[in-house]
Amino acid sequence: MATNYIQRGDHITIAAPATVTSGSPVFAGEIAGIALGNAASGQPVDLATAGVFDLPKVAAEAVDLGDAIFWDVADALATLDDDDTGAGNPKLGVAVAAAGTGTGIVRVRLSGF
Repeated sequence: MATNYIQRGDHITIAAPATVTSGSPVFAGEIAGIALGNAASGQPVDLATAGVFDLPKVAAEAVDLGDAIFWDVADALATLDDDDTGAGNPKLGVAVAAAGTGTGIVRVRLSGF
């Protein structure tokens, strides 16, 4: 094995960019992951950067299998909207199951940037 190998990278520990809650998406620059625990801003937090997670979504949106999923930071909801007119909603992953209108949850595979 390479002598400079550190880890697989599907879980990493970073300084929380803000207060985070376990199970919520976390973005730090180009890093996107799901918090595996609670952390105050600046404190270490473990992130899953790969895997499939059920996340709250915009209930009015119908998501199809394979749709790109973005994260609306302001509303803390998964969305189909990349909001390219403003600051932008960061890409989180891809839907691995359809989720119709009126459904408040979407199953997302993290993109693993």
